[in-house]
Amino acid sequence: MESIIISNDNTIIKLYRRLASSKKERYALNKYVLEGARLIDDAIKEGANLSHLLVTEFAVDKNKDVLSQVDLKKVRLIIISNELGIKISATEKTQGIFAICDMPSKLLLAETLNKGGKYVILHKLQDPGNVGMIIRSADAIGIDGVILSESCDLFSPKVIRSTMGSVFRMPIWWDMDIDKVLSAMNEQEIETLAAVVDGDAYSIKDYKFNENCAVLIGNEGNGLDLDIIQKCDKSITIKMNGNINSLNAAMAAGIIMWELMN
Repeated sequence: MESIIISNDNTIIKLYRRLASSKKERYALNKYVLEGARLIDDAIKEGANLSHLLVTEFAVDKNKDVLSQVDLKKVRLIIISNELGIKISATEKTQGIFAICDMPSKLLLAETLNKGGKYVILHKLQDPGNVGMIIRSADAIGIDGVILSESCDLFSPKVIRSTMGSVFRMPIWWDMDIDKVLSAMNEQEIETLAAVVDGDAYSIKDYKFNENCAVLIGNEGNGLDLDIIQKCDKSITIKMNGNINSLNAAMAAGIIMWELMN
């Protein structure tokens, strides 16, 4: 085991911090960061490629199960001081275990879509917590894949953390051009459904979803752009009671995905 690193100026610590704070750095190096025992354990079990594992001196014994799964010939184990762990942590109470992970290869949409599948397309979503929660819900409900278009960075620490490991299990396409997505859906005969707040749209309670379809969820504040809605095959909505006229994007997506699969 290496000597304990205590300096902010250490090369790996500086790398971790750059990856945690900068999308540009993440994509330039094709790497991103993980924090927390459960997330790192999921990453290892699902075959994600870790390049570095950082553990605070007090957390080594607590994380023996995680450490035992790592091939230390391929993953560099670095022990850091507890103080340094607190400094690089993005959580209030750090578990003292961090990792640097290689980004997976980007999936080619047209070649990987399942013609009989059900998908969720997130267009211009900007809240990392919403994106992560939708990916997690999609995994739990059994959606075939999530597509991100002009949305926040899939590999930001908050999105990754909010997925609670689902990011390693779900087929996810990121940084996709919406017109190319809709074109690929059309080529595969996958029906596209715009989720809108519109009393004239089909109610999800009454709509008979096709075996192969994709639901588009729009920006938290503005929803989907009109031209995108018009390019979709149909529009669907969640009919609401009282004076409520909209729901949080992640909550609405969860309700729609449940109806989609039932």
